[in-house]
Amino acid sequence: MDKKPTTTQTAPGVTTSREVFGAPCWITLMARDLPAAQAFYGAVLGWDFRRARLGDDFSLALYEGTPVAGIGALAPALRVPVAWTPYFAVSDVDRTASRIRERSATVAVGPLRFPVGRGALAADRDGAVFGIWEGQLVSDWQAWRKNAPAWLRLRTRNAFDAAIFYGQVLEWACDQPGCCDVDYEQEEVVLSQHGQVLARLSSGAVDTAPDPLIQPRWHIHFPVRDVAATTAAAVRHGGSVLREGPTPYGTEATLLDPDGALFTVTSRPH
Repeated sequence: MDKKPTTTQTAPGVTTSREVFGAPCWITLMARDLPAAQAFYGAVLGWDFRRARLGDDFSLALYEGTPVAGIGALAPALRVPVAWTPYFAVSDVDRTASRIRERSATVAVGPLRFPVGRGALAADRDGAVFGIWEGQLVSDWQAWRKNAPAWLRLRTRNAFDAAIFYGQVLEWACDQPGCCDVDYEQEEVVLSQHGQVLARLSSGAVDTAPDPLIQPRWHIHFPVRDVAATTAAAVRHGGSVLREGPTPYGTEATLLDPDGALFTVTSRPH
C-alpha cells in the first residue's frame, strides 16, 4: 500500500487533519438520486451545490457560500441504507485503521487516496459507521465547524466503553497539544476542543430496535434559524418527521429525507 503522506503537498494556509486530529472534520451523504437529494436539501436547508473535485457523481453543498457537506451518488448495485456519515481528522490514516482493527471493529472501505488526502470508512464495535480522514480540510475551516454540523451525537450501548474505544483510536484526551478533551456530564460523554462542544456520546442504544433513533449510530445535528419552518419544508419536499420538540440543548427535530437518511435540525441564535 502506498503510504506517502498527503500533507507534504498541502498549500500554505490550508488547515490539515494533523492540526485538529480527533475532531469531526467533514460529513457526507451517499444518495440514490443525486439531483433529487440536492433539490431536497437545497429546499430544506438552503444549500447550494457545486461540482466537487471527485467527479460528476459528487457535489459540494454550500450554505451562504461556505462548504458544509459532501453529497455523492450511491452506485446502483450497492443495496445499503442511505445515511449521513461523520469523518474524524487523523494524523495517519493507516495507523488509525490498524487501531480500529486491533480493537475488534471494522474498516469497511479503504484507506483510499483522493486528490487532497486519504480516507477510510469504518464501523465501531456496536456497528455505528464513521469515517477517518488524513489530509487537507475544507477551506475556511472555522466557518465550517461553526455552521455544519452544530455537533454530533453517538447513541451507543455504553457511552463510557465507546469513549474508551474512540479515545484510543482517535487520540482523544491524550498528552499531545491540541487534542480533543473528554468530560462527563449528566451520564453523557462530552467531546470538546478549544472550549467548543463537538459531540456527545449517550448510552442506551439497542442494535435490534426497529426505531432508528435508538440504534447504535452517529447522528448529525444541523443548526438552523427556525426548526419549525425547516421541519415543514422537509415534509413538503417528501421528508418525514420522527421526533420534534424542546431538548436541554434547544429545540430539535429529527427528520428523514426521501431516501431514508436520518438527520436532526437544531435551533441556533439569530
